Amino acid sequence: EDSDSNAVVAESALDRLACGLGGKTVFPNIMELTPNMLQNEDWKYRHAALMAISASGEGCHKQMEPYLPQIMDGVINYIQDPHPRVRYACCNAIGQMSTDFAPVFEKKFHARVVPGLLLLMDDAANPRVQAHAGAALVNFSEDCPKNILVSYLPQIMEKLESVLKAKFNELVEKGNKLVLEQIVTTIASVADTAEDNFVEHYDKFMPCLKYMIGNANTAELRLLRGKTIECVSLIGLAVGGEKFSADASEVMELLLSSQVKGEEMAEDDPQMSFMISAWARICKILGAGFAPYLPLVMGPVMKTASMKPEVALLDNDELTGVEEETEDWQFVQLGEQQNFGIKTAGLEDKATACQMLVCYARELKEHFSEYTEQVVKLMVPMLKFYFHDGVRTAAAESLPFLLECAQIKGPQYLQEMWGFILPELLKAIESEPEKDVLAELMASLARCIEIQGQGCLGPNGLEEIATLVDKTMTEHFKREEERAAKRAGGDEDYDEGVEEQLIDEDDEDVYILSKVGDVIHAMFGTHRETFLPTFEKLLPHFVNLLAQGRPWSDLQWGLCIFDDLIEYTGPTSQKYQEVFLARLLSCVSNSQPEVRQAAAYGCGVIGQCGGPGYAQVASQCIPLLVELIHQPNSKQPENINPTENAISAVTKILKFNGSACNMDQVLPVWFSWLPVTEDSDEAPYVYGFLADLVEANNPHILGENNANLPRIIAIIAEALACEVLPPESPEKQRVIGIVKQVQSNAAVFETCIAGLSEPQKKAVQEVLAS
Repeated sequence: EDSDSNAVVAESALDRLACGLGGKTVFPNIMELTPNMLQNEDWKYRHAALMAISASGEGCHKQMEPYLPQIMDGVINYIQDPHPRVRYACCNAIGQMSTDFAPVFEKKFHARVVPGLLLLMDDAANPRVQAHAGAALVNFSEDCPKNILVSYLPQIMEKLESVLKAKFNELVEKGNKLVLEQIVTTIASVADTAEDNFVEHYDKFMPCLKYMIGNANTAELRLLRGKTIECVSLIGLAVGGEKFSADASEVMELLLSSQVKGEEMAEDDPQMSFMISAWARICKILGAGFAPYLPLVMGPVMKTASMKPEVALLDNDELTGVEEETEDWQFVQLGEQQNFGIKTAGLEDKATACQMLVCYARELKEHFSEYTEQVVKLMVPMLKFYFHDGVRTAAAESLPFLLECAQIKGPQYLQEMWGFILPELLKAIESEPEKDVLAELMASLARCIEIQGQGCLGPNGLEEIATLVDKTMTEHFKREEERAAKRAGGDEDYDEGVEEQLIDEDDEDVYILSKVGDVIHAMFGTHRETFLPTFEKLLPHFVNLLAQGRPWSDLQWGLCIFDDLIEYTGPTSQKYQEVFLARLLSCVSNSQPEVRQAAAYGCGVIGQCGGPGYAQVASQCIPLLVELIHQPNSKQPENINPTENAISAVTKILKFNGSACNMDQVLPVWFSWLPVTEDSDEAPYVYGFLADLVEANNPHILGENNANLPRIIAIIAEALACEVLPPESPEKQRVIGIVKQVQSNAAVFETCIAGLSEPQKKAVQEVLAS
């Protein structure tokens, strides 16, 4: 187990080789060498083969996946190998493959993996094997589909309960804690996946876990106590407030016992990071009920979040030898002679603490208002904390929530806070080196603009936003061209590995583009026509997104921007229609579902917001949308969203802008498309219009002698059963009103109910009883 041993060094080297050279080079060697090694009588060969399979999975992912069944046939046999080190390696391989090939691995092999690991958890004579079986079960549970894990829950919980009791007694009698630390983590992981299904097992575990938190007070048990704290809070989150609230105050008192006594935890105490995360989970469970604990928890959280890392500047001579001795330092070369070093220990805890402050602000809203000033003064400078991406991301994420918390303090306080945030946020976006953090900074800016509303940027801010979006879009197109050149053969090193890297870069750029879309959406949503002068400066970029030959993601986000233009500027948008309208209409039949959805939504806002000047265009949209809806596989999962957006678009055109449409022709077809069951944003338009037509006794909908009533009730029943209408929406109340009206005629109502499925009947009964 020595980390300097040849075996351990070789294992990590193989991992790096597999990732660096790729599966095409490495995997054939694994397939050639491991079968014979697994048959060798010397346990070291069997151990080495299993560890090699573990180490190469990540790098050989593509090549290994088709062979998983035969690899598992080989690996699973060694779960009962006579040598404990081989059994340990078998757990290692199962755990690693659970992560590398999730969720395919879990779906295919659960019937062999779960019983095998539970068997090894009885290996009390070999605690390391026992603990490693628990660790492999964590990996398996994390990515296992809930329905699969729940089917094994009784066996898993029975095993974990018996091992927990046995190991708890062993700790008391002999002081052994290795397996106990792992079992507590395994319980937490299973609860996290099982969620509400864990409720029936809750009472078996909670008393023992609370006892451990209360009594594991010695220095050598700090890690065990920390992991138990994590476990209890994850169980609480899994089962929800109703079940956990009875224990919540006792758990919080146990967690805060040292703070109440005024004891300071040591800097290196592992409990603190577990504690900070647990408080945030309990805050999520209790909501406003957590507010009384804030005075006790904020001190430690702020202290950890404010931690300043140690840094050093060393020349090359000083660095020699230092690197070997200082594992928790990282060095970066500056020029030829100097090296910048940062102590990385504590940075993860700092990032966690910052994320917890985000959680408090998000969950507690006005109850957190007393802390907004100190937290905003901490977070804004950390937008430029370049030592850790997670800290900058949390700082960005916190700002909109802090503005919401501060609203209770009045407009002047809010304005002062925004005045402090805005210039620093814009500077951070300008200088951010990491693409994923840049995306979060832009998302934060968009949310802040939505909260602060029209005029929040001032002339300078508007100018800066135009500059930032201009720069981001210019770089977007430049990087896109560079990747296209590499793919077209301009790069002699182009191969499968390079293509995977290019796909990752595509995804990063699309994510940033989506956040540019969020900023434009926020600007149109709050500023409407007054944003147009700024928008016009950026218009060439957005038109370029719609150009022929662009990737589909450019089309999707370009259309979303023009959808916002129509939705928020209404008839004024007509003056720009020559640059987007023909493309929008042609994209209704695009092969990519996301593009069809954006185009269909655009047709809908032309109907809803465009005004009479768009009436002819709206009538041209109808046949295109009908064709989309009538495609043979339009109700398949991958196509359902564009289809329901198209149904909603036809609805909006008929309701708001149908003067050029033939209602008699379109309404019967529209009625045949119902119900819509998936898109809760669009469903209110569809069911609101259905209610309009029923209330107006429209003959196309009601049919001759009200013959269509059973179908109308079935449509409404399905909408209620699927819960597609938001609970408080007026449209939901209107369709329930229709059901109640039909109920007043017992004979007709009975006929309508007779044809419903059981879930539909249940949904109707529930709304009638309420």
